[in-house]
This record gives sequence, structure tokens and C-alpha cells, in this order.
Amino acid sequence: MSQLAGIVLPVFLVIAMGWLAVVSRRFPVGAAEAVMQFAQGFAIPALLFRTVARIDPGRVLDWRLLVSYYTGSLTVFLVGLAGAMLLFRRPADNAVAVGFAAMFPNSVLLGLPIMERAYGEDSLAPIFAIIAFHAPFCYLVGSVAMAFARRGRGFGIWRTSLALVSTLARNPLLIALFLGFLFNLSGLTLPGVIDDALVLLVRGALPAALFALGGILVAYRPEGDLRLIGWVVLLSLLLHPAIVWAMGREILALPFPAGEAAVTTAAMAPGINAYLFASMHGTGKRVAASAVLTGTLLSILTASLWLHLLGGG
Repeated sequence: MSQLAGIVLPVFLVIAMGWLAVVSRRFPVGAAEAVMQFAQGFAIPALLFRTVARIDPGRVLDWRLLVSYYTGSLTVFLVGLAGAMLLFRRPADNAVAVGFAAMFPNSVLLGLPIMERAYGEDSLAPIFAIIAFHAPFCYLVGSVAMAFARRGRGFGIWRTSLALVSTLARNPLLIALFLGFLFNLSGLTLPGVIDDALVLLVRGALPAALFALGGILVAYRPEGDLRLIGWVVLLSLLLHPAIVWAMGREILALPFPAGEAAVTTAAMAPGINAYLFASMHGTGKRVAASAVLTGTLLSILTASLWLHLLGGG
């Protein structure tokens, strides 16, 4: 367990440093947001592009990986939605936001650094395969469900579809992945000078993002229905990885490191996209924000648990 602490704690200590820097007013929250924009808009896309441009797509795009992960993702969404409506008596559109928060883990800011520390840089390729479909899948499921939940109130399928396409087309992570795959399939090789420049940019990607995440979390105070927040966190940190474990490791026999990547990604806390989705649709914002903060704190323990079960470290 001491090895696991050495893997997980440094990641969360960097987040804590960002949080303390903003709380102590040594670092403005606006600066943290700017650092996050740099990380998510430039540094992490550079990481995704460079890695995808160099990998073997046939080895990474394993159908068993995608089926395992997204079966868990869809199941958690449906369970989260049904529980919000039946157990907590939330209206349908609010329940959709709850289900979205439960199924959208922080795969980039938490999954990547923890996977890298546990299994090494060469183990990251399967996570990139998951990330390639992550936002399109989750936003498609959530947006279609929201359109049905609000049918008759001016939120039609076509209007929702156009908004979804517009959002995804401007996502720098998806753009980087798409360009990386195109470059990979072209058979070209990155010129040494450009590759060296990308390496310099990539080195600061994950630390900068983690530090900025801590600063941004200052604004995500636990508010709203604590039981419903607990429901989201339970599904996100425990049910999602459990389903992916059963599908990937027990039924479909995913090889290393794909099985480890699928479970590790599924075990991460709800990501900031949970709040962005809720904010976009004007419902469930307090629960989503609180689930992001609470889940991030609790995932210090749950991530260690899943790594222990996976044999990481």
C-alpha cells in the first residue's frame, strides 16, 4: 500500500497545492483558469497529438476495450438517471444531469497521470483510445436524453444535435486526436525540430492541469442534496469501474495494459465536464459541482483501492 500511496498521493498533492495557492490568495483564481486554458487548449492536445501520431492504431483500437468501457458508462448513466427520478424524486431533466455526472469521469486530468505513474508512459495508449470517443459518446447520450426529457419545451432533437456538433467541433482535445490519427495514417514522420518543440510543450501539460484543477475546485463548494451527491459519487467511483472490470477483465479478457486503463479511467472522479453539461442545460449545477469536488477528494482512497486490485505499483 505504501507503493500505491507513492503513485496516487503526488497527483493529489499537486491538486492540493493549486487549491492552497488560490485559497491563500497567493494565486488568483483567474490565473488558475488561464493555466487550465493553456493546459487543455494547447499542452494536453499536443500530448494527445504526439502520442496518437506515433502509435499503432490496430493495437490500440481494440473493440473489447471500447465495449467494456462504454457498456459501463452507459449503464452508470441509466442507473444514475433512474435513481435520481425514482429514489430522489428529481424531474427528468435534472435526473439526466445527474446521470451525466456519474458517467463522465475525469479521464484526462486524473486518469492520465495516475495511469502513467502506475504503469509507465507506454501504458497510456489505451486511455487515448477511450478519450477519442469519450466526449462524443457522453455528450451524445446526455444531449439526446435531455432533448427527450424536455420535449415540448422548445428543446428538439435537431436543435440539440446542432448544439452538440458545434460543441464537439470546437473541442481542442478531439481536434488533436483527429489530426493525430490523420498524421498517423499518412505514414509521415514528425520532423525532429517539431517533435522536440512538442516534447517541451508536453512536459508541462499534466502538472499544469493538476495545479490549475486545484485552484478551480475552490469555487466548487459542496451544496445541494448531500444524498444525491453521494449517489453520483458512489456510481462514479465504485459502480462504473466494477462494471468495466467485470466486462473487460472477466468476460472479454482484455490484455495488459488495456484492462488496467479501462478500469483506472472508469474509477476517476466526475470531471469538470459534468458541471459544464449541467450549466449548459441550466439544471443540476450544484449537485454536479459538489460531485466533482467530493469525488476528487474521495478518489484519493478509491483510486488506491482499484490500483491495489489491479496490481498496479
